[in-house]
Amino acid sequence: MRPTRACSGEGGSLAAEREPASDLEAIAARLGHAFARPELLEQALTHASRANEAGDRDAGNERLEFLGDAVLGLVVAEQLMDAHPDADEGELTHARAAAVNRTALAAAARGLGVAEWVRLGRGARRQGVRTRDSTLANALEAVIGALYLDGGLEIARAFVLRELDTPLRIRRGRDAKSALQELLQSQGREPPRYATVSSEGPPHARAFAVEVRAGETLLGVGSGPSKRAAEQAAASSALGSIAAQKPASPREKSP
Repeated sequence: MRPTRACSGEGGSLAAEREPASDLEAIAARLGHAFARPELLEQALTHASRANEAGDRDAGNERLEFLGDAVLGLVVAEQLMDAHPDADEGELTHARAAAVNRTALAAAARGLGVAEWVRLGRGARRQGVRTRDSTLANALEAVIGALYLDGGLEIARAFVLRELDTPLRIRRGRDAKSALQELLQSQGREPPRYATVSSEGPPHARAFAVEVRAGETLLGVGSGPSKRAAEQAAASSALGSIAAQKPASPREKSP
């Protein structure tokens, strides 16, 4: 994308380097939506490094990314519930994570050509930030946020279902421990670690209590007649907790 007029460098004033309306219109056409507020699209495509160099941190796409992440999760969760009415909470949680993980989002962003649209600061360009999965996934979430603010939920939903071409499948026959490990891996978190915290009762009727953590974060606690059963219960508890409150995904720090 080209600036509207010559300027000393990409780190200059954002107002002096706004993309021509025709460029934003072409991007909007690729997204399938005519923006009433094109500044939302421009902000969605402005990396924090560009905003910081211009001295206007609020012009970056991080807030729209936050909103788009929530809208994306809602749309995918809604579709999964409709497609799999018999799935339990843990299965739905895992399927949603598989559909909206960073790799899937970055692949969708590449298919759209988002890498060519993102506006970066000079330092970020030198470091090759443009093609990183995190940059592309975050920009795509920001675009979803912009679509939601400009056109509403139906517009954002139609875009997600059209462009995020990830099968919304429920994988059956997996135990809770495997599901938890795959979910944490998809979120870029540490693998689960199980610890027996108590063992009570006579030998023929023992009751074990196990907790599961990712790093230092307690994810869930479970009990059962054996350590294995207690670990499965703890993993199920963790899946339910993650479903109730989505953990913050690791974000790339802007240079």
